[in-house]
Order: sequence, then structure tokens, then C-alpha cells
Amino acid sequence: MRVLAAMSGGVDSAVAAARALDAGHDVVGVHLALSRAGGTLRAGSRGCCTIEDAMDARRAADRLGIPFYVWDFSERFRDDVIEDFVAEYSAGRTPNPCMRCNERIKFAAVLEKALDLGFDAVCTGHYAILRDGPSGEPELHRASDAAKDQSYVLGVLTGEQLAHTLFPLGETPSKALVRAEAQARGLTVAHKPDSHDICFIPDGDTRGWLADRVGAERGEIVDRSGAVVGSHEGAHAFTVGQRRGLAIGVPAPDGRPRFVLEVRPVSNTVVVGPKEALATAAISGQKHTWAGAAPVSSEFPCHVQIRAHADPVPARAIVGAGTVTVTPDSPLDGVAPGQTAVLYEGTRVLGQFTIDRTVSAVPAGV
Repeated sequence: MRVLAAMSGGVDSAVAAARALDAGHDVVGVHLALSRAGGTLRAGSRGCCTIEDAMDARRAADRLGIPFYVWDFSERFRDDVIEDFVAEYSAGRTPNPCMRCNERIKFAAVLEKALDLGFDAVCTGHYAILRDGPSGEPELHRASDAAKDQSYVLGVLTGEQLAHTLFPLGETPSKALVRAEAQARGLTVAHKPDSHDICFIPDGDTRGWLADRVGAERGEIVDRSGAVVGSHEGAHAFTVGQRRGLAIGVPAPDGRPRFVLEVRPVSNTVVVGPKEALATAAISGQKHTWAGAAPVSSEFPCHVQIRAHADPVPARAIVGAGTVTVTPDSPLDGVAPGQTAVLYEGTRVLGQFTIDRTVSAVPAGV
């Protein structure tokens, strides 16, 4: 097959490209330029997609002896990921930019361009496994290494996209083996730190970054009864489940700490309450996709995962009238609208939806 290897400049994508080459594929490397700030440099393990990463990707491609190109997706990334991130926070929601990037850039825009250019598949360094389903349709499964499993952030992929994707690292038992392989292959990225934090906010100051873009407007912090207990400098700086940075002037009657329960951007109000009130009895959303074949029944048991590193929780899902509703066997903790719920059947990813509505397990008067 003709395979386009998406090379981020890290060790995982470099080894994935090497393995695709070993498998006999005709491989071409491509690095995605997602920012037009040409002088941007990586700071240790913070950030990605920098000029340093592009140079590392080129060196890896040269070592493997494959053609290498840089594709400018900065405008698409700005519109589909960064602007979406700002809009979601402004609406009081908690977005996951990695999900949006996978959905709209790496496995939509890039794959579409690759297929138009005559490639058969896109290869990435994600830790996930593809298997054939009962009827030959592709299925997405968790990686062998649970600590590195990235199936959650890939839950936005459709069956059509999975049919043109390769994940050569999915069966690898540990990241240490990938680094050792890179060292043996003479790849200079063998010991490069993994990137973390939001790539377009490399200093990790999400609150400050958002304030620069949406402004700061003073508002009220209220408890569940509506009583004012404090003030804030901008509702966009808060997310459900947050405890630090509230600066509440009125202590709770029981003296226990309070957490953000809800963000109301229209009134610029933040609602706080006890930790118990974060327990969520049900979630639902209208924007959903299936990773391969859709469930045969409109109601089915599953496991639901609401964060990349959260534990999956047994649940029951109901699909109807364009909405997916999930009721977990035990309450979920600190769920916020805008988060992504990924549904599993064993190790298989069934699909995902963006959470629009949550139902608290604790009545407001309690």
C-alpha cells in the first residue's frame, strides 16, 4: 500500500513510520505545520508541532530513507481547533482540543488530502489496535499497553476513517520497547520527552491564554441556593470540578471545601457546592458517531469513559431521536458539558458523543 506517515517529530510516529516501511509499504512522511509562529520553540515536554519538531521529523525521515514533506494546516487548525476551543469555553463548556484535532485535522483534513493524492492509508504513532469485525468492518480497540492507550482520543473516528488508518504501535507492550527500538534504528528522537498540555498553550496557563482572547469580566460566585458567596474575574476561567482558585469569601456552613458545579456564561455566574454534588447520574448528547458498525440495538450495556485517563464505568446506553443517553451503574464524578463520552464494549470502542446535558445524583436541596 501507499502509506502517508504522519510524523509529529516524536519517537512514536518515527517508529510507526519505520514499522510501516518494514511491512513493505511505500511510505512517505509528512509533518503538519499547525502554527504560523515560525520562531516557536519547544520547552522540554511542553507543546508540540514546533519548528524543532519539524526538524526532528525530517531527520527521522532521512534516517529511514523516505520522502518527507511539510503540510501547512495552520489555518484549518486555527479555525477547527483553536477557535472551537475558545468558543466552547465562552459557552461554559469544557472542550477537549485533542479530540477535535484528531477528528477535524489528522483524520479528516489529512486523510482526505492523502486519499486525493492516491495514498491508501495514513499511519500514526497512536497507541490503539485495529481489528476486523465479524463482517470484515474495522474495529477500534484499546492498546496492549494500558498506560499508553489512546483509544479514548481516537473515539471520534468513523468506520470509513478506520478503514484507511494504520496504528503500528498498538500491540507493543510498553513505551520503553518503542524507545529501545528507536535507539537501535539510530533515530535521534529515541529519548525525546513526550509532549503534554495543550499544544497551542505551551506554557500551561490556560486561564491567562483565554483571558487574552475573550476578556475578563467580573461576575458572581453563587451556591446552589443562589446566594452570592464570592466573585470572579471571568467565568471562562472555571470548569466543572475545579476547587483551586475560587477565592470564596464566605465559608460553607459545614466548613468543607466547595467545587465548581456549573458555569453560566450568559449571566457570567459560577455555581459552587459540596463535592458530593459533582456526582452525575446520567449524561446525554446529540452529536455522536460510531467507530465502525453501529450497535444493533437502541439500548445496550457498555462502559463509559469521560476523560483520557479516567477509569471506564459500567453503564447502559439508549440511542433515540438523535440523542445518546448513558446511565452509569455508579455516579460519574465532575462531568462537564463539552466533554467527550466514549463508549466501550470490552476493549472495543463503540463510539462517542459530546456531552450536552448532565443529571446530578444529588438533589439541589441536599
